[in-house]
Amino acid sequence: MAATTTTRFSIAAFAPTVPSRTPIASRRRQIDPQSGHALEILGHAIEYLTDELLHQGGMISSGNPQLEAVQLLMALNRQVYFACPAVPTLGERCRALLHLRTA
Repeated sequence: MAATTTTRFSIAAFAPTVPSRTPIASRRRQIDPQSGHALEILGHAIEYLTDELLHQGGMISSGNPQLEAVQLLMALNRQVYFACPAVPTLGERCRALLHLRTA
């Protein structure tokens, strides 16, 4: 059974309270199968809790335990994603190739 998002809400409403340290945030990541599976499970859990929160009509406040759970899962999701190595850019690959040929 496929999971779909049927709610319309702003992701900014669920902004994490934990500051994220993302030195290379816009870089692609080389995600191994185990990390990919963890990201998939975390994504489904975040989606489920978010849908439940919105369907119950709960208050979106800093003291809401469901919101705190979503924020915790989002922080774990970022932690798993940023633990994966960044894919070298085309420029980095070209520089590495040129260094090999000149040495």
